[in-house]
Amino acid sequence: MLEENIAFGVLAAASTVAALRLVTTKNVVHAALYLVVVLSSVGALYVLLFAEFVAVAQILVYVGAVVVLFLFGVMLTRAQIGRSNDLDNDQRWIGGVVALMLLGVLTFALVDYYEDEKLPELSESSAQITAERGTRAVGDSIFSDFIVPFEAVSVLLLAALVGAIVLARRD
Repeated sequence: MLEENIAFGVLAAASTVAALRLVTTKNVVHAALYLVVVLSSVGALYVLLFAEFVAVAQILVYVGAVVVLFLFGVMLTRAQIGRSNDLDNDQRWIGGVVALMLLGVLTFALVDYYEDEKLPELSESSAQITAERGTRAVGDSIFSDFIVPFEAVSVLLLAALVGAIVLARRD
């Protein structure tokens, strides 16, 4: 149990630091690479939750496809590779205030809903957890109940790729 808590702390810290650097960097390529760190650490957190399928899907879809698509779009649109002051604006304080307000509302909503409930002890083995929420259950859910949103995301990624090519081509 102690090892899991330490792993969670390390992954949460890495994700938080990378997320802060993601939104504060002035280099587009570095921002995409910080996004890789954030999404990879979220995938590792899914492994800690015994959700291996979701972790692999997180790595394959988000890190493998979306970030590559971002980098592909950056390269095709000939964005400035180095530091760019155009990536920043004067609305940081407003964004910070809105983020703190959102944190307050979410905290209030979670505390109000769950109040004094405690998390159940995990007395069952990881095999039982995997049988109930494992790869087969997630796969059945994705390819039966959620097939339309799954395919909509595929079309959205394809449209983004085609859009990047259209923006980058010379007429």
